Amino acid sequence: MKVAVTGAGGFVGRHVVAELERRGLGATLLARRPPATGPVNGPANGPVNGPASAHRFVPFDLLEDPSGLYERAGRPDVVLHLAWGGLPNYRSPHHVEQERPAHLRLLATLVREGLRHVVVAGTCFEYGMCSGALAETLACTPITAYGQAKDALRRELELLRGVQPFELTWARLFYLWGEGQAENSLWPSLRRAVARGDPGFPMSGGEQLRDYLPVRVAAAHLVELALGGRGHGVVNVCDGKPTSVRSLVEGWIREQGWSIEPELGRFPYPEHEPMAFWGDATKLRACLQST
Repeated sequence: MKVAVTGAGGFVGRHVVAELERRGLGATLLARRPPATGPVNGPANGPVNGPASAHRFVPFDLLEDPSGLYERAGRPDVVLHLAWGGLPNYRSPHHVEQERPAHLRLLATLVREGLRHVVVAGTCFEYGMCSGALAETLACTPITAYGQAKDALRRELELLRGVQPFELTWARLFYLWGEGQAENSLWPSLRRAVARGDPGFPMSGGEQLRDYLPVRVAAAHLVELALGGRGHGVVNVCDGKPTSVRSLVEGWIREQGWSIEPELGRFPYPEHEPMAFWGDATKLRACLQST
């Protein structure tokens, strides 16, 4: 199977490429420049060598006309579309004004030129302020520009399927953590505090419940969904269990043998997130069992 990946140098993309390598698969990497770090280095327009397979880099900028890209990418069987700019600034209007139309143009062009299967990274922010266990059938009411842009893109792709049939999996990602994460995220911030020798780690009250998944596990799920050969519609990519931020941080400290202490209540709770929400993983488990 021929696989193409956008956003291969990003947080999730680097782990997806590593998972493809683990399975002995190469991929075509679509990006403005070759990924600068990790197992996907290599020359432009040539193979990008990894430990288990070779990748091919094809330069592409979202601001450019994507016409002919499907052919230049080697006519892939499936595209894992992980690219998205401007994160983690979830409230920036550029998500709606610039990102959404650019991504729609890219995906619509690929489909018109022959692509038959696309797996797109969505976000749990599409659910808005909904609380509790969130299933894919729940109506989306996003309140951030990022969530609104992703939800609008999904709806537009579903409309496109009515006139240009293709297989679509919308992988709604919950809270991922691991190597390569944005520096102001929880895990990298905690590691920096430990490296500095700080006695305490300032954070929120930590009682909010979230759904956390190691990014390497999420990457394995994404690859499995992509290689299955058919679309699954919206799928929560999540752990399926609520975890408090406090217990998550305390667990990391305990597992690593660190002596730092959480300083609870130093920061307010985010206004754009409900206090308690997590993903319903029922459909994800069924999809993975059927692939």
